[in-house]
Amino acid sequence: MTTKRWTPDGWRSLPIQQMPDFDDREALAAVERQLAGFPPLVFAGEARKLKRALAGVAAGEAFLLQGGDCAESFAEHSADNIRDFFRVFLQMAVVLTFAGASPVVKVGRIAGQFAKPRSSGMERVGDVELPSYRGDVVNDIAFEPEARRPDSKRQLEAYRQSAATLNLLRAFATGGYANLDNVHRWMLGFVSDSGISSRYREVGDRISETLDFMRAIGIDPEVHPEMRSTDFYTSHEALLLGFEQAMTRVDSTSGDWYATSGHMLWIGDRTRQPDHAHIEYARGIRNPIGLKCGPSLTGDELLRLADILDPDREPGRLTLICRFGADKVLDHLPGLVRAMTRAGRQIVWSCDPMHGNTVKSDSGYKTRPFDLIVSEIRSFFAVHQAEGTHAGGLHLEMTGKNVTECTGGARPVMDADLHDRYHTYCDPRLNADQALEIAFMTADLIKQERRSRAAPVSQAAE
Repeated sequence: MTTKRWTPDGWRSLPIQQMPDFDDREALAAVERQLAGFPPLVFAGEARKLKRALAGVAAGEAFLLQGGDCAESFAEHSADNIRDFFRVFLQMAVVLTFAGASPVVKVGRIAGQFAKPRSSGMERVGDVELPSYRGDVVNDIAFEPEARRPDSKRQLEAYRQSAATLNLLRAFATGGYANLDNVHRWMLGFVSDSGISSRYREVGDRISETLDFMRAIGIDPEVHPEMRSTDFYTSHEALLLGFEQAMTRVDSTSGDWYATSGHMLWIGDRTRQPDHAHIEYARGIRNPIGLKCGPSLTGDELLRLADILDPDREPGRLTLICRFGADKVLDHLPGLVRAMTRAGRQIVWSCDPMHGNTVKSDSGYKTRPFDLIVSEIRSFFAVHQAEGTHAGGLHLEMTGKNVTECTGGARPVMDADLHDRYHTYCDPRLNADQALEIAFMTADLIKQERRSRAAPVSQAAE
């Protein structure tokens, strides 16, 4: 277990993966100094509130919905895109809450998800080889030498965009847009024409009837803030550690260090080496921390990482985001669950069914078959049911736009459709229709899990 004193810059003396090569070190240092003087994007009290909510998930009392863009872009930043994402997210949450009878903790991959890890540092097109695109916070997606040169000043634009996005999200979450009376108004136009829309309208009708009943007996939802607003949190991968260090501040009320770039940060599958920089940075901040768990992770390695990141076994501190691939879940997840159970650790288990199911289509596009996404989620729930643990969350790459990036779904996207609206800057995302379909299926799985947990109690009573 790590016992040495932690400092925000302690990661700089350790090996590091996935770090872009900034050729102007003086400019990079100047940008980081400027960021260190900027106001925080989120506050320590908000991060603590999220940690308490995640403690409820770990205890089996709630469900985590985490989702958003694979990588935010500067070019697509608009109020309409943020609104469309937020209302699809609200739809998914209300389906999980009402149909699944489970409180939902809402965490977006937004307002900071600009950096992307890459399997290779270089990209080749024909005879030309250039540095890989690492997200808009680092370089530009255009395949040109100057565009691909890492530019530290992009971090300033990422901060400004995150601040603007957070401002709008807070307005949506607390200013009336999230009011349950708007449950039917959240439906996007292209989703309202799909087969899944009738199921959503049924849920909306039942919620409206419930609200009408509450008013009839003298309970006015308008005076209950939980009915007209919602808690919404932000998260991103802690990849660009200079940016994260600049946004790490001491909380004046507790004296603890918090990352103020987002409420929750996660460590990726490519940067989770226990003696490397990313784990060193993450162990010292008091935010909730996510850890991506892929097929190469063993139970012993996971326990070592858990001891480093969560030595005090604090409820809500650690979320394990499992990303195996539909064909590997049953081989790898049970061992990790048993290792954590034997160690007496109660953490959040979340399923990322996206990253392990990326394939190249016949037409040459990177895509994710909807059937494989569904299969991984079902297997994730089946493992937890068999092990007697709580399948606690979903981690999705999704958008409110009517994209054609993942094949399949109730209103199927075919291989031939991919080129129509393939807009992602990096990885394929679920469109709103597909995301809502996932929410209904997951709500059914949550209900099944709840019934299975209740069954032994009922049998014992008999």
